[in-house]
Amino acid sequence: MSYTALYRKWRPKTFDDVIGQEHIVRTLKNQIESNRIAHAYLFCGTRGTGKTSTAKIFAKTVNCQNVIEGEPCNTCELCTEFGQGGGMNVIEIDAASNNGVENIREIREEVKYTPTKGRYKVYIIDEVHMLSTSAFNALLKTLEEPPPHIIFILATTDPQKIPATVLSRCQRFDFRRISIAEMTRKLYTYMEAENINIEERALAYIAGIADGSMRDALSILDQCISFYLGEEITIEKVFQVVGAVDTQVYYDMTKALNQQDTQKCMELIQDIQMQGRDLTQFVLGLIEHFRNLLITKAVKEADGILNHSKEQIERLREQGKQISGNTLLRYIRVFSELESEMKYATQKKVLLEVALMKLCQPLMEQNNDVLLERIEILEQKLAQGMIAPMATPSKESSSKVHAPLAPKPRPKPKAVPEEVKKAVGHWNDLKLKFSGPLGGLLQDVEAGYLEGSTYYLICPNSVIMGEIDKRKNMLQQELEKTVGKEFPIQAIVKEEYQREYQIIHGSFQEEELEEGQLIPPTIQKMVDQWSEAGVPVQWED
Repeated sequence: MSYTALYRKWRPKTFDDVIGQEHIVRTLKNQIESNRIAHAYLFCGTRGTGKTSTAKIFAKTVNCQNVIEGEPCNTCELCTEFGQGGGMNVIEIDAASNNGVENIREIREEVKYTPTKGRYKVYIIDEVHMLSTSAFNALLKTLEEPPPHIIFILATTDPQKIPATVLSRCQRFDFRRISIAEMTRKLYTYMEAENINIEERALAYIAGIADGSMRDALSILDQCISFYLGEEITIEKVFQVVGAVDTQVYYDMTKALNQQDTQKCMELIQDIQMQGRDLTQFVLGLIEHFRNLLITKAVKEADGILNHSKEQIERLREQGKQISGNTLLRYIRVFSELESEMKYATQKKVLLEVALMKLCQPLMEQNNDVLLERIEILEQKLAQGMIAPMATPSKESSSKVHAPLAPKPRPKPKAVPEEVKKAVGHWNDLKLKFSGPLGGLLQDVEAGYLEGSTYYLICPNSVIMGEIDKRKNMLQQELEKTVGKEFPIQAIVKEEYQREYQIIHGSFQEEELEEGQLIPPTIQKMVDQWSEAGVPVQWED
């Protein structure tokens, strides 16, 4: 007898065998027991979550001659035929290869005939979103009013591609991803039945990379068993099969990035490639590691969120203390974009190395995130004394050097509102005088005027506003030097500036007076209301 793949061998045969879909199983069993069976169902969910298996169990149960509490007996004639791959009452159709209107017309002709055995003919249309528009239209009338002996079960991974007219005629069931804990327990049961010696850590890792799909997990497990036939399967051996890396390299890479150690990063990438590991898989694992670090920083009790031991979570928490949350978010963003680019790249290693160099050397990038990081690094170095401030001359040295005293600068006259408005128009020319980190910060900053003699710098967010506030004196000196007037500068967030502007300039609009009318209609209405309330009104010229 030929070998049967694990995902086929352990396909669920009853509703109780379906994993992680209790909300669906309970509903279907209740419908069968109460004889409230609908004529059309839509099963949605990611691959490997049990859509087709549940549809087949449902089709078998509705035709079973001895239903026991909503479950098929698996012993009657119809159940036996179905289990052997036969049975004329269940018709499976792959919409990916049978998506034309002609295929649907054949179904419309077939549904007229009653089943030879059992109560229902069940049509299971897999990947139904692949049907053409004309095929959906041909199916619509039959789907709305099918014969009483017909049940349609539509299965799809993309329900948003199905027309609303079809969705409204089906009972929709959304299949959830299977949790890592549930999948690990079930895989362990299967391996005991197969007499396979495998570490529980290896099963948990396989369940994790399967991403909620039991079929994917069993396929990976089947591959590992074939590669290490007759041996104990450890997590390191699973790494070898799937092309993954040991989790220690994620800690080492994170440490090297945080210390901006380009040499170490390049060495780690070289080791990974020499071991034959997949670089895309490494990037995905690194993103997952950054996510775990971020969760341990944000959540006190991470045990229920992360599928790791307490020792592993404590280790994540210790490394998370050394990295800021903003830095982790930036790492996640950069590597997520990199993973998308690597899908279609031929030189994956080059892309990965360039991304690591940019993260280790912020001077190579010019966006706001990197500029803020560079400023933060400089401030840390100043605080640690790594950059010495300019030394002031001592009294002894100053007494020996008889340099002429510089004349005191004359105070500039204060600007009037009209001069401030004029200075706002020179802002784009003024900010070009600044380069480096400050020049980068000023790229998205605008100038504005509200009232009085204040010169407003409009910032896109509060982070940039805080950095501008720190350097306000430098900007004010340059502005006063250019304009020749003295006036205060105030940094403000764009939303707050717009709100203040509307309050000052947008709340009252000048009203035109009709001939012979001395008071605007709005003001006259307010005076009338005050008079009715007994409030005295006194006019002044």
